[in-house]
Amino acid sequence: MRVGIPSEIKSQEFRVGMTPAGARELVSRGHEVLVQASAGTGSGFADEDYLRAGAATVADAAELYGRAELLVKVKEPQPAECALLREGQVLFAYLHLAPDEAQLQGLLASGVTAIAYETVRDADGRLPLLAPMSEVAGRVAVQAGAHCLEKAQGGAGILLGGVSGVDPGRVLVLGGGVAGLNAARMALGLEAEVTVVDRSLARLRQIDELFSGRIKTLYSTLDGIEQQLRGADLVIGSVLVPGAAAPRLVSRAMLAEMKPGSVLADIAIDQGGCFESSRPTTHQQPTYEEAGIIHYCVANIPSAVARTATLALTNATLPYVLAIAERGWCEALRHDAGLLQGLNVHRGEVACEAVARDRGRPWVAPASVLE
Repeated sequence: MRVGIPSEIKSQEFRVGMTPAGARELVSRGHEVLVQASAGTGSGFADEDYLRAGAATVADAAELYGRAELLVKVKEPQPAECALLREGQVLFAYLHLAPDEAQLQGLLASGVTAIAYETVRDADGRLPLLAPMSEVAGRVAVQAGAHCLEKAQGGAGILLGGVSGVDPGRVLVLGGGVAGLNAARMALGLEAEVTVVDRSLARLRQIDELFSGRIKTLYSTLDGIEQQLRGADLVIGSVLVPGAAAPRLVSRAMLAEMKPGSVLADIAIDQGGCFESSRPTTHQQPTYEEAGIIHYCVANIPSAVARTATLALTNATLPYVLAIAERGWCEALRHDAGLLQGLNVHRGEVACEAVARDRGRPWVAPASVLE
């Protein structure tokens, strides 16, 4: 199969869909790999690295999209990229379609078969392709939030770890999944006071045992969140409903309960955000202030550490890319029920039930596509 690795064109996106090591694995199994010139530069991979791996480089996106049978990307295709997609082609990337009607329309019109990293599941029902970027995003969000708390950045002038004789900052993590757990771990490492809120008692019990009570846990209720917001210096929003729009846990009215100069970091912004006041930002302009609260809502947080993120992403996606390349997308999905759940769009139809529900569109069951 001919596999294409395009340059990412979303603002401030420095990751690339596959490392040279991943390309070498494909080439060693008889597949052809095309890499757009300079696609890996932002992650520290030169064109020469891909050439040594046996891949070929192409000059521009039009040639790459025109020749590739399977496109392996990081972020969702932008409008100019959607226009290059075609029926019979397979797109494998993060899509986050629930809050993105324009992208959904573009994919449907193209006739492409689009498989979303964020809805692929493993045998245990986990999200193996979302997990590595959730790890990265959770950790970076705390770094970024700590920076935003500095007075020169508009924050309250709080050092999360405090110092001798001074209380540490308070970090509230909404959602105890992979991103939330990594955010909590990072905040605890900075010696902040950390509370994790979640609706799963089993997950809260697991966190309590994992950290021997050093992280506080709280069952998620509206009243509990409101009380925690009043004392929080940094709030990390990391709730997830796979494939669907994120639930809004913090309303605009709740901002008035928070301390001026506090920071909200919304990891769920790709799925629409879990704060009512959230709107997507970029690494170039990562924050804005509303009601005296600093909002950090970068839609591609892991790009800040592009090399680490690209290495982690390829580690997770490569087995699936190899399966699609060797079996063809239809047989690969038929063979792996978890990969089948990643099918979001196929030849003008929506195959992800959560996306169809949130966008108000008809849904076709993924299994029926294989027939």
